[in-house]
Amino acid sequence: MYRAKIKEFIQWKLSTNRKPLIVQGARQVGKTWLIREFGKTEFAQTVYINFEKTNRLQDLFLQDLDPQRIISVLEAFFKTKIDAANTLIVFDEIQSAPKGLTSLKYFCEDTPEYYVVASDSLLGMNLHQKESFPVGKVNFLYMFPMNFYEFLLALGETGMSEILKNKRWEMLPVFVDKFTEYLKYYFYIGGMPEVVNDFVEKRDWRNIQKIQNEILTTYENDFSKHAPYELAPRLNMVWQNIPAQLSKENKKFVYGVMREGARAKDFELAIQWLIDSGILLKCCRISEPRMPLIAYQEMSAFKLFFNDVGLLAAKSKLDLQTVVLGNDVFTEYKGAFTEQFVMQQLRAAEPDYTGYWTNERSTAEVDFVIQNKGEIIPIEVKAETNLKAKSFKFFCEKYNPKTAIRTSLSDYKEESWMTNVPLYIIGNYFGK
Repeated sequence: MYRAKIKEFIQWKLSTNRKPLIVQGARQVGKTWLIREFGKTEFAQTVYINFEKTNRLQDLFLQDLDPQRIISVLEAFFKTKIDAANTLIVFDEIQSAPKGLTSLKYFCEDTPEYYVVASDSLLGMNLHQKESFPVGKVNFLYMFPMNFYEFLLALGETGMSEILKNKRWEMLPVFVDKFTEYLKYYFYIGGMPEVVNDFVEKRDWRNIQKIQNEILTTYENDFSKHAPYELAPRLNMVWQNIPAQLSKENKKFVYGVMREGARAKDFELAIQWLIDSGILLKCCRISEPRMPLIAYQEMSAFKLFFNDVGLLAAKSKLDLQTVVLGNDVFTEYKGAFTEQFVMQQLRAAEPDYTGYWTNERSTAEVDFVIQNKGEIIPIEVKAETNLKAKSFKFFCEKYNPKTAIRTSLSDYKEESWMTNVPLYIIGNYFGK
């Protein structure tokens, strides 16, 4: 299974200014697999510790934070010689080891020759509140679920994936039916590596939502395991409510949809916890499409999405027949799955900022506005081939963006004021 992030791991290895690397992302997005694959392909050996599972090493950093002592302990524990030039040291779930994060500062300062990768599911970042974080002493890499390009590769569709990778848009019409078919598959299967791998190996549709529901249960169990006790009920309330929020015509998060009289101050900590854990994605309203977009964001107006469209499908009990027969999946729940898909692909492409726009009276809206490579780009999401978009045209006429994107099931087409980008290429259109 190929993950595009392997390139960033290799760039980190070759960097002359390399620091210990913290790999972040929600549980089940493939962090551990890719780290170990990186170790297998790029190093003579990998010394791997999962601090959640290896209780005997959870006190590794308590005596002192001297990297040489820590290396000696690991050599004794694993009965191997750790050669700095040829060994990848992996501290998985480092938040479970007190002072583990702090130790990375000293690996950076005292023994920069060692290759150290730490993984953190984000769920435990606030467990050790008195622990010093190694600010400026670490590099970061963030992982998401598999995007549509990686999904095609996993299915063995190397030719189609090459079209996306090389941006050969002129070849799209030849494969449009297959792209649309696999896009429907992706809406149901999503990008969680375990789910994708099971489908690739067994092609058993019946097993997909079983695995997805297990992942959802793992997330929900983490609420009580990692979050403050008093926060857990509100976490559950927000989490259970996301499908209902996305099924609205206006997908702005409304507290009153959860319960009558609900207010921001009651739920803002719970929402932030879910975002920090990587389970939910947040998209804030921007008042003006100007650089930098973050200066024009309004924190009180936002949309919330799942981190994976397949998990949204499982949580919403999406019926398999909706996916297999026709294109109803693209309009189901007022296009909730289509907008979720686009949000997920955009985040994986990692533009500088992703928001959305409405005018002051909320009578006009553009689904997404991104800041990418010094340019502000509006993106209108349309289900199927219904391309009416008064708000989008109003925005473009008012602000005259250099690039404007409408993404739909229609063919790739450049017009004088905007470009229609098929849904199945949207991630690679902006990708690195």
